Amino acid sequence: MKLKPWHKIIALFLLVIIFSLRFMSLPAPEYPYYSSGLKYPLVIAHQGGDGLWPGDTLFAYQKAAELGVDVLEMDIHITKDGVLILMHDEAVDRTTDGTGEIESVTLAELKQLDAGYDWTPDEGKTFPFRGQGITVTTLEEVFQTFPEKLMTIEIKKSNASMIKPFCDLIRQYNMQDKVITASFYDDKLKEFRKECPEVATSSAKNETTVFVLLSKVFLAGFYSPDFVSLQVPEESGGITVMTESFVRASHSRGLAVEVWTINDPETMKKLIEWGVDGIMTDRPDLMIELLGR
Repeated sequence: MKLKPWHKIIALFLLVIIFSLRFMSLPAPEYPYYSSGLKYPLVIAHQGGDGLWPGDTLFAYQKAAELGVDVLEMDIHITKDGVLILMHDEAVDRTTDGTGEIESVTLAELKQLDAGYDWTPDEGKTFPFRGQGITVTTLEEVFQTFPEKLMTIEIKKSNASMIKPFCDLIRQYNMQDKVITASFYDDKLKEFRKECPEVATSSAKNETTVFVLLSKVFLAGFYSPDFVSLQVPEESGGITVMTESFVRASHSRGLAVEVWTINDPETMKKLIEWGVDGIMTDRPDLMIELLGR
């Protein structure tokens, strides 16, 4: 069928828009967090290695550092008196001998709890870290102890905003180039980027979803990310996220790919062969052994 002149004009107009959008799109911004001196893939100790010892504790991070991990991963909450502490959950019930929401208690009250109380390697048969003096850890304690260590810090759900005190603490300890900030909440990362533009972030949930879907239809090149890494699971909501082509699409936009939470050496090996930049794992010992480090 022969195209009418106005059909050709519309088609040309659409092509111009498509090519304009493609060439106007920008890759991920550059931050010094990913330096050429790093060994890839990065061994990222999820909560400090929660499969080996009580996660999100100074004890775990000390052990992970001794293992030789590249990155310490952690979760932050804010206490009733405005202190940033490390814990995965919003409440202390699952991991300590206490009860209650973190935001409803003070740091002094949290420090009375046994942060190794409920950690078990054998589904509750034994609790080897009970009574060992492992306490709830503050973010400041981690910054003081590991001033040269790379960190991924996830902002968890809270009623009170922790963005400003978090940014202030990063600046106080000159950790701007050592930290990647993560969160499942797009609004929290938007607030953080505005408050702390010099600190790198990963993608939030909606940002990740958009990029994954675009990559599935070969349109990732149109995406201009405000973040430097995609911290993603193997699959989500019935959609396979991690594929070799996803890694290529991410790298084409200057984005690092860091997969969570992988504890199986065979899966680690596959992801390493695909060229991922980092793997978050509860078993950093297994990944270090696999890499021969």
